[in-house]
Amino acid sequence: MALLEIKKAGDPVLKQTCTEVTKITKKIKKLLDDMADTMYASDGVGIAAPQVGETVRAVVVDVDRKSRHDLLNPVIIWREGSATDTEGCLSCPDIYGEVERAEKIRVRYLTRYGKTKEIEAEGLLARCIQHEADHLDGKLFIDIAQNIREEKDKKKRIK
Repeated sequence: MALLEIKKAGDPVLKQTCTEVTKITKKIKKLLDDMADTMYASDGVGIAAPQVGETVRAVVVDVDRKSRHDLLNPVIIWREGSATDTEGCLSCPDIYGEVERAEKIRVRYLTRYGKTKEIEAEGLLARCIQHEADHLDGKLFIDIAQNIREEKDKKKRIK
């Protein structure tokens, strides 16, 4: 288990557009595992590579602590509906805001084993994937949120 430093808002790495993963290496697999360890230790439900200082298109999501998704080069290929809900972020501790996102999405991605897959997601999983995909393009939730506020000791919904 390796815990990585989570970069905070204001760190330039969080504003960079990440590069595609072109080869699945041991380093990429270790990054995914270390990202997951960091996310779980921080009580998060998702984490993107730039949040730990890496500028590659890699995301780890697990909204129910039962079904971890490792997504390399995720691309949202379909969206449906719209819903607004509260989000937070591991890179913006104690900051929350309302963000409008698609209710349902379909995502194409590369697995840690090099296979191209698609998943459909709705609810919190869809919201989390969209939040983490934004990180890969250098966008934080605070860039698009309404009613941004600081709240100490609140259980974070999206990290």
